[in-house]
Formats: sequence, structure tokens, C-alpha cells
Amino acid sequence: MSLPAGDAFLCVCLNPVIQKTLVFPRLVPGEVNRSAEHRVDASGKGLNVARVLAQTGRRAIHLTQAGGRNRDWFLSLCAGDGVELRTVDSGSEIRFCYTAIDREAGNATELVEEAAPVGPATEAAILEAFKAALPESRAVILSGTKAAGFSPALLPELARKTREAGRLLVLDIKGADLLACLPSEPLVVKPNLQEFLATWPCPASSSDQAALWGHAASVGRELFEGHGSHLVLTRGSQSTWYWDGRDLAELPVQVLKALNPTGSGDAFTAGLTASLAEGLASPGRASGASLVAVLAAAVAEGSRLGGLNALKLRPGSIL
Repeated sequence: MSLPAGDAFLCVCLNPVIQKTLVFPRLVPGEVNRSAEHRVDASGKGLNVARVLAQTGRRAIHLTQAGGRNRDWFLSLCAGDGVELRTVDSGSEIRFCYTAIDREAGNATELVEEAAPVGPATEAAILEAFKAALPESRAVILSGTKAAGFSPALLPELARKTREAGRLLVLDIKGADLLACLPSEPLVVKPNLQEFLATWPCPASSSDQAALWGHAASVGRELFEGHGSHLVLTRGSQSTWYWDGRDLAELPVQVLKALNPTGSGDAFTAGLTASLAEGLASPGRASGASLVAVLAAAVAEGSRLGGLNALKLRPGSIL
């Protein structure tokens, strides 16, 4: 039974990060490289989505776990972001990840730590916090991988509760977690290319663009006909492919001289979800051909915010 909708976007990611970004004039493998330009941020896919939503003036709730010696540091790094942070104590350390930017080469290298397992009471606490936040929300975004210690049943349960409450559901997850959430009929499934191929391996070489297009179209049709879900496939600096309800469509990506692409996919998710939620709330725009137009506008807004993020040094930020 649907509940009256709130006004917040509930962004859930069960893998928080303290992100160190270092900029080098030239990065030389095997040598000592010194950076005079660097920063530290609270990050993780869900927080990045929530921060971008907040920067667009929307209400965003971020639900995650936080524990260990760096918990207070992580919370202090979140202060001032305009995000309503809902955390449960996991009893586990927050992981570190690193972005090394090579200005000369114009690229960014990600170094990712795997998360420590959460404590045994964490899952029940996350579920209770989610149930408390859901009535305040108009849309739910499930993002990223989950830390060790959570059961395979948790994300499908959050998706199920989202559907029961009648909220818009967007999935930016992959693999078994994504497949297990599909029965809850998310409106959008939004992997990047690597995540897409990890979930639905292409029978041909992924470098064969015609074969990859055909594979994405087949998966898009399967998702739509089986679950009413729209595939939105981001491909970095290449065009975005998405299932519009009839066919696989394509949106070119504006070519930018990116500074730091980290978090651009999350900024895309923020713009996509906000535009969908607001477009579908407009009179006469709930289904059929009108949904095609709403989805096209949402993909364009996601692409716009993703591009803005890539121009910023801070990950998961458009300001």
C-alpha cells in the first residue's frame, strides 16, 4: 500500500569512503611523485549522489554505516554539505580510496580499498533507519557495492519496501545485488559499462560496438518487458545508451577537458533521478509517449550534471 510521499531523495550506499585526491603535474610509475595540490573528502557513491542533489537545492537524505576510529572524521567531512546524514554504527573502520590525477596525461587513476566487514547488528539497524526515512522520501536510490558482513537479502528487502511504499526506485548497483532487486520493478537500472558487462556479459567482444549495441538493446528489452524497468547505460566519455520503452536510444556526451571524473556517474544519477521524479509528478506525464519524453530529459540532465562534476577537483560535486 502506497504511503503519502515526502519531499526527500533517499540515497542509500552501504560502503562509505574517505577519499584522498592528489594532483601531479606528471605521474611517473616506479618513481617518487610529490603532490602540492590535494584534498580529503567524505565520499562513496550514495554520499556523492546526495551531495549533488543538495547542491541543486533539493532535499537529500544519505543512509550509510560509519564506525571505527575515523567515524568522527568522516562525519565532520560531511558537515556543511547540506545533506541529512543518517548513520548507524557499524563497529568497522571506514575505508580509504585514492584518486591520482596526472595533469600532463589528462587522466585519473583510482586506488580502491575493500571495506572491512560490518558488525553483526549493523544490518538490522540499517533496515530500521531505512523504514524511518522512507515516509520522508519521494524517491529511493540504491548505489554501489555493499561492505562485507551484510547479507544478500538486505538490498532486495530495501527495494521491496520502496515498491510497497509507492516510491520511485533507481538502482545504481551491479551483479547479484542488482538482479535480486529487479522483482521490485525499479523504474531505472543505471550501471556504467563495466558494471553492465559484469552483470550481463556480452557474448561477443565488448570492443565490437555493433555487437555491444545489440546486446544492450536485448537486455534493455528484457528489463522493460520483464520488470517495467528502463536501462540507462553510461559509458564514460562515450554516448549514453538508454531504453526509452520502445527501442535503445542514444544521447551524445559533450566532450570536456575533465579534471576529475570521480563521482561523475553519481552526479549523473542525481540529475537523472531528480528530473524523473519531478517530470513524472507533472500532470499528464505518467505513462506512454509522455514517459519517453520525461526519460529523455532526465538522461540529458544526468549527463549535464555528470559533466559539471568532471570539471571539479572535488568528487561528487558540481559547485
